[in-house]
Amino acid sequence: MGSRLQIQGDESVLLRITHSNIKSFSADVRFSLQMTVEAVKEKLWKKCGTSVNSMFLELYDDTGAKVSDLGDNMRPLGFYSPQDGFRLHIIDMDPSSVTSGGWLEDTSLVEKYKISEEAFDKLGGTFRKFKEKLGHQHPSVHESKISDNFMEDVCANMKVGDRCQVEPGEKRGIVKFVGRAETLAPGFWVGVQYDEPLGKHDGMVKGKRYFDCPPLHGAMVRPDKVKVGDFPERDPFEEEEI
Repeated sequence: MGSRLQIQGDESVLLRITHSNIKSFSADVRFSLQMTVEAVKEKLWKKCGTSVNSMFLELYDDTGAKVSDLGDNMRPLGFYSPQDGFRLHIIDMDPSSVTSGGWLEDTSLVEKYKISEEAFDKLGGTFRKFKEKLGHQHPSVHESKISDNFMEDVCANMKVGDRCQVEPGEKRGIVKFVGRAETLAPGFWVGVQYDEPLGKHDGMVKGKRYFDCPPLHGAMVRPDKVKVGDFPERDPFEEEEI
């Protein structure tokens, strides 16, 4: 078994990461071959929520065949001879883990606070009350109209499939929709699928589906908030040092 150990200098390997409880989770992450399995788990725990003690790792090659279980926390990653393109699969052994139950992917499983319209109307200091007050003080605000061609020129060079960055926050993703949105205000909108769960929906807005994407990855924004160009997907596990 000792012949399997392959560590030279500070070599690293690029692995595809998947998770047993989060089916939509997938990322390419680079690891030093000198890292221990425990250090690999520590790095993954900070990003996926599965604790080190509850994490079991399996290594698969680029054809999908299982190579090995990473069962010894003290061994360096290089002992298992991973190669670029191999897959490192996280199995969460804790049935009460934060990643279990599917609610991280399906928000319909999360219990939501509900209040009746009648009870909400009785509350003071709400945004609805503020808008009503503003409407009485400045009726012209509600009377103004937005053109159906609002910001059409801004999105003239945007197309579905473009990589983009959205402000504020420098959120990156891919353009999934460009055009007018009948369930939103007049003018042109850009539908974006973020690389990370920084959105508000899955491409459906007010009962109308404009595009498809994973839950909490979708957003509809005005074109002036979007820049298209060379904005590659960031590595969510990237650290300054490995």
